[in-house]
Amino acid sequence: MKKVLIALMMLMPMLATAQDNTWERIEQEPVEKENPDAKYLVKNAVPEVDGVVCFTTTIQAPGKNANQIYQTLLKQMEKMTKEPNQIANSIVAVKNEEKHELGAAYHEWLVFKNTALSIDQTQFNFQILVNCSDGQADVKITRISYDYDTDRKPIHYKAEEWITDQYAVNKKHTKLYPISGKFRRKTIDRKDFIFKKFETLLNEK
Repeated sequence: MKKVLIALMMLMPMLATAQDNTWERIEQEPVEKENPDAKYLVKNAVPEVDGVVCFTTTIQAPGKNANQIYQTLLKQMEKMTKEPNQIANSIVAVKNEEKHELGAAYHEWLVFKNTALSIDQTQFNFQILVNCSDGQADVKITRISYDYDTDRKPIHYKAEEWITDQYAVNKKHTKLYPISGKFRRKTIDRKDFIFKKFETLLNEK
């Protein structure tokens, strides 16, 4: 009998450890992992107007007149032509102060991946068109193309045949194609950056 009691006493810590009081645990619904490509998979995330890829936005600038908006964006667009990522021939070609219109062409490096051993990038060509009026600016990014692998076998891609839903996204809209998908990602990121920068500048006090 003594041996049985000793054995039971030895088992008690093990039994205590094995307890599973589910009522003491907070039950949570399983959380789905967010798809990092979600914003790039949205249908028509790369919109087309009359068959041409064209990103558009209207930026509100309360309290500023057309000329103030024009001067602010002219300064920024000129600055962009001199940034380190620019290749050559980037220029603000249209400066119509009377109509408050701007037009610029950019040729810059769009980097996909940069390591100590190699860099994966493309020449990114696009135009920015701006129409300013009191309290707002209408901005377009269009005429987009790419010159890829320029050091070896240059390939020229037009956005309409490369980053649209038809060419960069699978039919179920669940994932991007490996090659054209990386162009779509970086193009949308660059567009978002430019639009956000313009918005920030136009809303500074």
